[in-house]
Amino acid sequence: MTLFIFFVAGVLCLIALIACLNALTFPRLGRFVGRRTGRRPFVSVLIPARDEAARIAATVRSLLAQDYPRFELVILDDASRDGTADAIRAAAAGDPRLRLLAGADLPPGWLGKNWACAQLAEAARGEVLVFTDADVDWSPGALAALIAYLEASRADMASVWPTQRTETWGERLVVPLMALTIVGYLPVLGVHYLPFVSMAAANGQCLAFRREAYHLLGGHEGVKASIIEDITLARRAKRLRLRLRLADGDGQIACRMYAGWPEVRDGYAKNILAGHGNLFFLFLSTLFHWAIFLFPPLWLLTGWAWPLAGWPCLPLLLTALGVGTRMLTAAVTRQRLGDALLLPLSVLAMTAIAGRAVWWQARYGGPQWKGRRIQL
Repeated sequence: MTLFIFFVAGVLCLIALIACLNALTFPRLGRFVGRRTGRRPFVSVLIPARDEAARIAATVRSLLAQDYPRFELVILDDASRDGTADAIRAAAAGDPRLRLLAGADLPPGWLGKNWACAQLAEAARGEVLVFTDADVDWSPGALAALIAYLEASRADMASVWPTQRTETWGERLVVPLMALTIVGYLPVLGVHYLPFVSMAAANGQCLAFRREAYHLLGGHEGVKASIIEDITLARRAKRLRLRLRLADGDGQIACRMYAGWPEVRDGYAKNILAGHGNLFFLFLSTLFHWAIFLFPPLWLLTGWAWPLAGWPCLPLLLTALGVGTRMLTAAVTRQRLGDALLLPLSVLAMTAIAGRAVWWQARYGGPQWKGRRIQL
């Protein structure tokens, strides 16, 4: 048990150290707002949309309000059944920068989003391709800031982590854990300057490529069967020694990913198994997070009945270290600080999500999403 406690303490200290380093070094998009660059390449902003009528109008309006002078907005309606195309046309109000495409039938071996993105890339005219989602909001200077960051960093591929908006308790417990994972687990300097594939990361809510780099990576055709296509493209960029850069949305690019616990549960369950590789690693990851984030508060609450030295000071310190790190990552990414106190509940919610993914895999052979079964 002593070795286990040392392990938990060591891991929590390492995560806290990485989070502190990233708090100082993670690029923030807000710092590039209003920054002038020598080049202003023509940009294609590309959105795959399937059954997004309730959300996409605000996204279209925010993108057409951008102050960047040279861009087009291309949206592909992927067989939507809820009037998505009508919502897009109404929001655009005849703006000539918008092109609305009708998606072709899904070919065998492709996942829906990847097929939609491949069609968008084929239709795009820009030197820079920016893939974003139908529920992402852009402040008026965000696109110009993204291109300024791309030019300043000389990136071949860049990904922005939008500021996540959460409202219901299901969202507040789960969605900010993405920030904990990126800010607390992955040193951004390693992503930027080390060649290891393990240092690859990306967020499909905002991916920017120079056109030549996109084709060198094989585009979305090269990742057509990957449910985590953003990370797969980032790993390919690492293997090819391309310049991969990350940035925090810093309120300039924001997103409410899901509305309510059912959407959060199913949205995360869609990706969690693919993100871990297989069931064994998902199981190990669950045990790992129970150990570092559930064991300390459990020990603190019940330690009076355990004959372990160090109670209550040591479990209190370990609990504070985990919650404090979660709070730091919330501060860096503009999340609610107080929700960090519910970190143990967040871990239990993620366990339920993992269970959902396992059930889908056993019952259906893969995740269920927007009327399609995704074969892993």
